[in-house]
Amino acid sequence: MDRRIKIEDFPKMTVEHDNESAEVKLEVIDQSEGISTYKLSFKSTAPMSPRPITLRWRHPYINMKGVWKSGALHDKRQQYDWELIHLRSRISVDAPLISVFGHDDQNSMSFACSDTINLVESNALLREEDNHLYCHLSFFTEASPEIKEYETQIRVDTRDISFADSIRDIASWWESFPEMKPCHTPALARVPLYSTWYQFHQDLDEAKLLAECKIAKSIGCDLIILDDGWQTMDNNRGYDYTGDWKPDRFADMKGFTDQIHDLGMKIGIWFSVPFCGKYSEAYKKFKGKFLTENHRWAPVFDPRYPEVREHLINIYVGALKEWGIDAFKLDFIDDFQVYPETALTKADGRDYANVNEAVDRLLTDVKTELTKVKADVAIEFRQRYIGPAMRKFGNMFRAFDCPNDPVSNRIRTTDVKLMCGDSAVHADMFTWNRTESVELASLQYLNAIFAVPQISVMLTETSEEHLNMLRFYTAFWREHESILMDGLFTPYNPLHNYPLLKASLNDHAIYGVYDDLVVSLSEEHTTSLINAKSSKHIVIKTAWTTGSYQLKVQDCQGNLISEQEGDAAENLREIQVPTGGLITITKH
Repeated sequence: MDRRIKIEDFPKMTVEHDNESAEVKLEVIDQSEGISTYKLSFKSTAPMSPRPITLRWRHPYINMKGVWKSGALHDKRQQYDWELIHLRSRISVDAPLISVFGHDDQNSMSFACSDTINLVESNALLREEDNHLYCHLSFFTEASPEIKEYETQIRVDTRDISFADSIRDIASWWESFPEMKPCHTPALARVPLYSTWYQFHQDLDEAKLLAECKIAKSIGCDLIILDDGWQTMDNNRGYDYTGDWKPDRFADMKGFTDQIHDLGMKIGIWFSVPFCGKYSEAYKKFKGKFLTENHRWAPVFDPRYPEVREHLINIYVGALKEWGIDAFKLDFIDDFQVYPETALTKADGRDYANVNEAVDRLLTDVKTELTKVKADVAIEFRQRYIGPAMRKFGNMFRAFDCPNDPVSNRIRTTDVKLMCGDSAVHADMFTWNRTESVELASLQYLNAIFAVPQISVMLTETSEEHLNMLRFYTAFWREHESILMDGLFTPYNPLHNYPLLKASLNDHAIYGVYDDLVVSLSEEHTTSLINAKSSKHIVIKTAWTTGSYQLKVQDCQGNLISEQEGDAAENLREIQVPTGGLITITKH
């Protein structure tokens, strides 16, 4: 950023561009109660490839501690204006949303853009010379097809509310646009499930899978996701055989699906949507209709060709009709992008020039055709394709892969949950070394208990203690699903990786405690405290002045450790509880 350029103070914005033959206009369309909404428009008399347009503004750096972005993970620190790594969002990558929060977790400034399809580059950067926050949103920073018109809205929120509430309000704002209305979330999208990936990888075996499903059902799982490997005998963890999607490892996929259904479970199947392996028949058929053939894993289908979209849609609809499956795990959507060799025109049979718009069309048609066959079909997408546009097509949004990494699972599920409204947010699959103690293994589960559980351990080789833990906490999750999924969700201290999480509904609060801190309890009748850390105590602080309460402590397998009474007048108390254990407090 050129420091010599004068940047307007918020609520004014500086518009920078070099589109001399076009009209670029920024206007305020609403300004009330700490929320400002702007409209950016671009108009040209003749089609042209727009040059970059950037909106900049500055704001005093007062009570600002960190910066929340949808894909930031551990790095929510403040960046500086000499750093060049910005948030780059598009339909299948993250979301055009930044929330700057203060030392009290309050919102300092959150801003977002209504264009969730095309590439938008943004950041909020500290300038050391004047201790101001310099914010920007940039459009058309990558090669773009020719257009005559463009329009988008920008929302800036400076209200003194929780940063989490500001993010949720932006998510609701996105939902208000007809083109971003989220799809229905069926009950199947919210059930605990068993995933094959971290245990089987590509070495899938029918008999072993059925044995696993019998146990999975007994511990509370109602869905199995059959991951990579069902479509090929190759087990090199590659994608050379993607594109045809024939069940090479299953002699009778319909028969296998029927056996899963007979166990009382549903079944979903994984597809890597963009990839077309060079050993597939599809590669020969669609030669020349790829966004790139230089991807490190496999050539990438070009969804701007109607015949490519038709091929993919027919595969998914065929799987639904012929095999009777119930859910889809549609993967690697973010690899649909503009590559150096991607031509941005409608030539050669393409009916779209814009890749992102073609992805939107592909996924729209996939969702439409699948729901014609099965209205309650479940569709999973994983982080980073979890933005508002993706909620039109998917109803399960999973944290990015973080095997045996409970802290990352906690951060990822929390970040996704904040902006996904009533869509079902899923944990990455829980897995651990089979010699891990049951207490420490439980932390894999408990760090992501505010999301739908996904389990990926070899259950037939799991100890009874570990099965008891899975059974206990899956039963707990199912009993309190409405609180964990629909209650008021409060994340604390994002810069410290959310050491405390809370969900509350109908006079019951559930706390996930991930660090040694004092938990200030609210006024609910029932409180559940999950000790998701290695230390064996939780310190509570109450504001109650009269009465008493019953206190029950259980270990991670549900065994009763103690029951005792408490006096409300004792407002600071240390409670002994095992690692992975559960405290239930009921007020009299």
